[in-house]
Amino acid sequence: MTQYHGGTNFGRFASSYVTTSYYDGAPLDEYGLIWRPTWGHLRELHAAVNLSSEPLLFGTYSNFSLGQEQEAHIFETELKCVAFLVNFDKHQSPTVVFRNIPFQLAPKSISILSECRTVVFETAKVNAQYGSRTAKVVESLNDIHTWKAFKEPIPEDISKAVYTGNQLFEHLSMTKDETDYLWYIVSYEYRPSDDGQLVLLNAESRAHVLHAFVNTEYVGCVHGSHDGPGNIILNTNISLKEGQNTISLLSVMVGSPDSGAHMERRSFGIRKVSIQQGQQPLHLLNNELWGYQVGLYGEGKRIYTQEESSSVEWTEINSLTYHPLTWYKTTFAAPVGNDAVALNLTSMGKGEVWVNGESIGRYWVSFKAPSGQPSQSLYHIPQHFLKPTDNLLVLVEEIGGNPLEITVNTVSITTVCGSVNELSSPALHTQGKDPEVRLRCQRGKHISAIEFA
Repeated sequence: MTQYHGGTNFGRFASSYVTTSYYDGAPLDEYGLIWRPTWGHLRELHAAVNLSSEPLLFGTYSNFSLGQEQEAHIFETELKCVAFLVNFDKHQSPTVVFRNIPFQLAPKSISILSECRTVVFETAKVNAQYGSRTAKVVESLNDIHTWKAFKEPIPEDISKAVYTGNQLFEHLSMTKDETDYLWYIVSYEYRPSDDGQLVLLNAESRAHVLHAFVNTEYVGCVHGSHDGPGNIILNTNISLKEGQNTISLLSVMVGSPDSGAHMERRSFGIRKVSIQQGQQPLHLLNNELWGYQVGLYGEGKRIYTQEESSSVEWTEINSLTYHPLTWYKTTFAAPVGNDAVALNLTSMGKGEVWVNGESIGRYWVSFKAPSGQPSQSLYHIPQHFLKPTDNLLVLVEEIGGNPLEITVNTVSITTVCGSVNELSSPALHTQGKDPEVRLRCQRGKHISAIEFA
């Protein structure tokens, strides 16, 4: 079964640790562009199957071995016949004899034989047109004077918390999955010892990301991964003042789980918090009085919308660039034309981005793939989200990034090519007798030059 169209997980719809973009290699990609040669190769397969629809639907099925790792699967009526010759060998190209006709099978391939004698499709031979998709920078948002910043307030007053309790509450039961964020706030009285011992904060969580603040100062972050252990543990040395100190922990989900047994029994959020002064006994804070704030302040105020953006005081970004938990905003003009539009967020860390009040999804470019590159750096903006000018761009950055390096890009197919030889099968959809190359542009484009023939 083939998924025919890729897409975008706008807003918070992506599941745990899943990128905003999904199945971009589908015959129609995330931007609605034809992804070649997948689309053309699949079109040829559809034509081959349609050509033999009668024996496939009404014929008698049989199969037999053609060799150690080769098989024939036949569907046959009194008048029509189609055969599938399968080679499971990953390395060899054996020649098999089927109904007194020799056929050479490519490694790990399937050949479809119309009337059980003529090859009309081979999975291993791609004759379809292929092309390259490129992202072109049309605007660099590098003018510092067009950017504004707002530092997310760190909650530190338990008396102002919406919920309180002498226990650690489960994350999703508090947020109702209406936000990724849940603040856990607790007070700790520090009495320094004479030997100046280090103070260690330990927090164990089943959320996906955990940020820690002490007296509103950022002290550390830890995150999990899709295939990692369920628990994440933050261990960090902290500085405390004598007397009362506030520890604010931000529990962050990156989507909800989408598979597995007993999902209704899964729990998330902080499970254990402790402080240790030097060699003194561990001080467990689980049963202290905890305050809870659901969501970020900026989320609640909807400062990512044009209507509510002015409800907070934005400042110049000089002193806040790279600071964790900071909101950024600017405006940009929509690119001219109908090409797909995307933001390049390679310079950022982790957060969420809105265009004209519409969330185009979470981003997490600081989380690198095994190749050392982000799993995703381009984030799709649908054309209907855009206005000709003054499009409001708002980001909330959790870890720290440089918004001055964000670019607006257009995405399109810029090069197309194809090749055939005398051994290639004619394209079924053209109904021609000889193999040929036909090159076509996406709608609205034209061929401007022939680079090689």
